[in-house]
Amino acid sequence: MTFEVITLGCKVNSCESAAISERFAAEGFSSAPTGEPADVYIVNSCAVTAMSEKKARQIISRCKRDNPECVTVLCGCFPQAYPEAASRVAGADIVTGNSAKGAIPEMVRKFLDEKIRCMKVDPLTRQFDEAAAGADVDRTRAFIKIEDGCDRFCTYCIIPTARGRVRSRTPAEIAAQAKKCTESGHKEIVLTGINLGCYGQELGLTLGDAVKAAAESGAARIRLGSLEPEMMTDEEISKLAAVPQLCPHFHLSLQSGCDATLKRMCRRYDTAKYREVTDKLRAAFPGCSITTDIMVGFAGETEEEFRRSMAFAEEIGFAKIHVFPYSIRKGTVAAERSDHVTPQIKTERAHIMEELSKRLEREFLKKQVGTEKTVLIEKKRSDEYSHGLTDSYFEVRIYGEDITRHSLVNVRITGARDGYCVGRVIGAV
Repeated sequence: MTFEVITLGCKVNSCESAAISERFAAEGFSSAPTGEPADVYIVNSCAVTAMSEKKARQIISRCKRDNPECVTVLCGCFPQAYPEAASRVAGADIVTGNSAKGAIPEMVRKFLDEKIRCMKVDPLTRQFDEAAAGADVDRTRAFIKIEDGCDRFCTYCIIPTARGRVRSRTPAEIAAQAKKCTESGHKEIVLTGINLGCYGQELGLTLGDAVKAAAESGAARIRLGSLEPEMMTDEEISKLAAVPQLCPHFHLSLQSGCDATLKRMCRRYDTAKYREVTDKLRAAFPGCSITTDIMVGFAGETEEEFRRSMAFAEEIGFAKIHVFPYSIRKGTVAAERSDHVTPQIKTERAHIMEELSKRLEREFLKKQVGTEKTVLIEKKRSDEYSHGLTDSYFEVRIYGEDITRHSLVNVRITGARDGYCVGRVIGAV
């Protein structure tokens, strides 16, 4: 029988989908050829927004339409956070949360034998689940899940319910998987987690210990996923700076540049603390890029608060901003507020913030012209150029060159365009 795993949401889900695929292959299933219907579909869902839930429902429906006889599995954050709603998804033969992803092949076998719909959403434990910790190696960069869960309980966020409390992978397991990825040809390892900066708190460790373990693999580059600013202490920044392979790119979640909004969100920092952290990162990693997430239209956000958020984003000078409108999540504190911003205003503010993001990105890229960067070549997508990412996480296109994927090349940046730079090769690494 053939299977296909469809992933929604974050890079952690991508890593877990890789583990699910490995389990199915070990059980004798075959990956469905591209473009052909599968016998089993596994939809690894997200619950961060209402739209992500809608997408999961639509995908289940489409799978049944493409192959009415297929077995469909809805798993992940949507069922874990909202089991009753997930149980009502039409067409889902098996519904399970985040605690049993490693057992999905067995659930499918049982369904094939008994033809009885299965609903299994168990409580999450405090143990890191190695069975759901594959490496996403389909990309040029290899993504490794090293942490799960979040203890923060921001007022807008359902993730602690969907993912449980913080639990971390051991340094030995991180080192072992990073080594496998490096031996398979990956030159960059990306460490990812639900709240990555909390890595190791229950083990007496910190993120720096995980980075050090990954660097033992011999990978040329180690990159970090999204970070919370309050976790970037002086000691932690020093530990990170001591690892020469660490990429000078930090995705430092902001959510809002207004202190009043941050307080309503129950974030554990203010703009002064955030500014202090970015200053220290730039001192420890000269020339580093800092990217972020900003939410617009959070409950109670006034025009003045939005303007303050815009002004702070411009002050920090982000290399790029991921902009998204606030989505009400049932079961969170903010969902109970009576001062929600209208969808129209949220859309308008998202557009304005996105325009700022584009301008800041253009300014960042223009500053790169004339510099020399090491570029990791990605999968080719045009006959006109090869392209890849620098260690500071911006795209470079090299026209007239056909460079092998996974190669590291030294490039002089000769120009900046919308969303990328242009460069020429000056030598191999």
